[in-house]
Amino acid sequence: MTKFNKISTKIKIIGALLIILVVGLIATTIYLTQQNIKDALVINIAGKQRMLTQKISKSIFYIQYSHTYDFQETDKASEEFIYGLNTLKNGDKARGVSAVSTSEISNQLKYIEKLWNSFYADIKEYKKFAALDVKQEQQMSEIIDSIHKKNTALLENVDRLVTMYTNHSESKTDFIKTFQYSAGMMLFLIFIYSFLQLKSIESHADAFMQYSKMLAGNEDISCLAPLELEAKSEGEIVEVSDAINCFISKINSAVEYSNEALLQSQKASSKLEELTDEFDTILDELKDKSLACKHLDNSEDMVIASTEELINSTKKLTNLKKELDELLKNCQIVKS
Repeated sequence: MTKFNKISTKIKIIGALLIILVVGLIATTIYLTQQNIKDALVINIAGKQRMLTQKISKSIFYIQYSHTYDFQETDKASEEFIYGLNTLKNGDKARGVSAVSTSEISNQLKYIEKLWNSFYADIKEYKKFAALDVKQEQQMSEIIDSIHKKNTALLENVDRLVTMYTNHSESKTDFIKTFQYSAGMMLFLIFIYSFLQLKSIESHADAFMQYSKMLAGNEDISCLAPLELEAKSEGEIVEVSDAINCFISKINSAVEYSNEALLQSQKASSKLEELTDEFDTILDELKDKSLACKHLDNSEDMVIASTEELINSTKKLTNLKKELDELLKNCQIVKS
């Protein structure tokens, strides 16, 4: 009997599968949900970078055409852009932002950083010219044109970065859905397997109970049939059935032995009675011979004594058979 065909083993396997699947589903869902929350924060930071590039460009254009030369807003937006770019590259534990997760996003961030360095160099160059007492309008105008072109390229690549982060987050969401559908299907299959196993256990247990009822209601124990189960029956049921079959085999052997012994004793008693009758005949023929009669009387006494012993043995064997016949009735009384 294999270890995996026991009721306890089947229940443990089903329980372990359910626990592992449910715990895995819950843990994975919680983890990916937290990741999606962090991804939403990253997407928000990346989207803000796009807004900051536009804000910086508008500030520079306004300064150029208004001649106010106040770079406070430009500097603040530039600092925010640099901080956001570093956060996207290296992460920020305080805000729960993780570092770059894919090589594609990493390469895009490097390219954006390269564009930003060139774009920010023009801004610093423009600020130098704006700080001069004598304005170099031609050079400043050329720098403004360069800022406009680089801002367009920077804006396009930041948009592409936001799209990458969005797609990456959506892929996690799709994975959650796929995992949930797969886990649901696995749960359904486990439920079907559990139902089939329980039906099998119920069927085998029912066969065992029907045999027990038949055995309890059988008044004739002279020839009890052994309990027969399917080859795929559970180990516990097979062990109990083997014990019952062993007990039944012993009862059948005892009944058979007692019946045979009783039959032999009856035959021996019959033979002795025949011998006694023959001795009586011989005694009648030899009644005039006193010595012979004396010896024959002694022999007759011995035969009679032997007959009585055999009769006693027969009675004892008969009582043994009665005790065995009462065994089943006693079992019925105990069960009732």
